[in-house]
Amino acid sequence: MAEILVSTTAANDQHLTPAGHPEDPRRLGAVMRAVEAPEFAGAIEIREAPAATRDELERVHPAEHLDRLEEFCARGGGRLDPDTGVSPGSLDTAIRSAGALLDVVAALERGECDHGFAAVRPPGHHALASTAMGFCLINSVAVAAEALADRGERVAIVDWDVHHGNGTQDVFYDRDDILYVSTHQSPHYPGTGSASEVGSGVGRGTTVNVPVPAGSGGEVLRAAFDRLVLPAVSEFDPDWLLVSAGFDAHRDDPLASLELTETDFAALTTRLVGLVPKRRVAFILEGGYDLGALERSVAAVLGTLVGAAPVPEPAATTSGVDVGVLDRVVVEREHALS
Repeated sequence: MAEILVSTTAANDQHLTPAGHPEDPRRLGAVMRAVEAPEFAGAIEIREAPAATRDELERVHPAEHLDRLEEFCARGGGRLDPDTGVSPGSLDTAIRSAGALLDVVAALERGECDHGFAAVRPPGHHALASTAMGFCLINSVAVAAEALADRGERVAIVDWDVHHGNGTQDVFYDRDDILYVSTHQSPHYPGTGSASEVGSGVGRGTTVNVPVPAGSGGEVLRAAFDRLVLPAVSEFDPDWLLVSAGFDAHRDDPLASLELTETDFAALTTRLVGLVPKRRVAFILEGGYDLGALERSVAAVLGTLVGAAPVPEPAATTSGVDVGVLDRVVVEREHALS
């Protein structure tokens, strides 16, 4: 049995973006260099991601939306919006990206591994049910969460990508069986994710947003997890934990302004893995656009999961941002819930 199963689209990545676009195939190359590092030999099993079925996709995305994407790609692709472009093979790759997370969840259930990691692109957490945006076509984490919830499981999604996962939040905003928790830079793309966004109807309270300002480092994010993220997940008492693991909060990333290091991602991983029963945690790659930072950060997470210490590095500084910024988040959320 492997300690970690990595299901990936890397071997047959047909999602081509314009030259110079940050979301390009080299990202998966960086991730796979981390996965295939000698120190993980024997601990990680790598396999090609299967495609999600149409029924699995339609739990989240209406058939009309999927048909439009399919037709657009078949005509040669192009830009869906100023940030999001597709090529003829993009939808097939996105469907296999959704299949990758379903694959590792199934492997965990069968006892084939202790942890699962979906090494995929394009990312998914900005994809709304009927709209592709923010580099994202199919909301892979939502597809997996819905598959689990459909059979009565309680699912927590923790999203540490630097951008708020507006698509994931929107899909589950009125649900009480799926918890969505996000830490993210604010103000920043896509402009959603205030602490006052707490869910609606029976889902009131099952959305938890922790926006932090530019310049926040590891000290702030660790405090956010300890003060807000972990208590929310523990109180929800999920059967499964799915992690939208974007690494664009790293201090070297070109698309944002947080100050985390790979050591911080290891620390966040340590905090999360004990929140649910064994073999019930799965990670999926979201953002991360500096190739070196991406490789090192994925290696730190994998090393934490197999019990190896990550490459030593001082924790990120907060660049003048104090953990007291979280007080405002707490007050705003409490006010919204009152």
